[in-house]
Amino acid sequence: MVPDAAAGSRSELSLGIAAAAMAVTAWGSSGIIVRFIDMGALALMAYRYLLYAIAMAAVLGMRRTPVTWAGMRHSLWGGLSLGAVTGLFIVAVQHTTIANVTIMAALHVVLVSASSALFLKERMRRRDIFLAVLATGGVAVVALGSAGSENWSLAGDLAAVGALFGWAFYFFATRRAQTKVLTQEYTVCVAIYVGVLSLPLAALAGHDLSWPAGEEWMWLAVLAFGMGILGHNAMNWSLQHVPLWLASTLSLLTPVVASALAWLVFDEALSVWQMLAMALVVASLTMIVRDQARPRAGRVPV
Repeated sequence: MVPDAAAGSRSELSLGIAAAAMAVTAWGSSGIIVRFIDMGALALMAYRYLLYAIAMAAVLGMRRTPVTWAGMRHSLWGGLSLGAVTGLFIVAVQHTTIANVTIMAALHVVLVSASSALFLKERMRRRDIFLAVLATGGVAVVALGSAGSENWSLAGDLAAVGALFGWAFYFFATRRAQTKVLTQEYTVCVAIYVGVLSLPLAALAGHDLSWPAGEEWMWLAVLAFGMGILGHNAMNWSLQHVPLWLASTLSLLTPVVASALAWLVFDEALSVWQMLAMALVVASLTMIVRDQARPRAGRVPV
């Protein structure tokens, strides 16, 4: 019997969507975990990514699929862009309002979707565009409701814009690199780049790089492997099986998860409008996912 190619492509698409959803949920949970670690942001980046890189490189070595120089070479742009995104995001959070940073990050959906259509011919239907706009608007309402009284600065907003373009570039760099290197090796190589870049930046910023306390190691492990395996590894894998615009749109769930967990764990206030906006984001993304998973005549497999 000849396998049903359409069914196979739909199965891969469904798994890719599930992996992307898992990744953005893990990313949204990371903000809660960070609060249990008393460490500067750049020092935390160094420990988090290097812990994951060292442990997973050892695992790959034992499986006889070690990290190679070729893998490091093909992962260079992904590592540099993710490191830049993380650093710029920290600068933005420190120098401008959280609302501005969150809304700017949400706009990467527009950038990635336009670039995906232009360069990869992965076009969105009008209905998907409308739903993505609704979800982006919902994220803006959630962010503005949590803005507080932070001070705005042009430097912070420019850093947020840089992170926006860097994140879009990371998606394309990852899609390209994984045609030449396996997902697990790519994720480890990227973690090596980010961890190594973070060390001198943390030292220059005056962050304490001393050995963490015992309990902090537990949270670092949760952050490194939970976000590394369930976050970056899952998202990197999904980018091989879903359109870039879809993976980017699903990442709008990240601030919703973060806000919901902050409400549950730390009893942070959420207004009725924020809750309604969060429900709008979830509903819009669910409709996009259901529409993508539904077979349609003439759809070209990703």
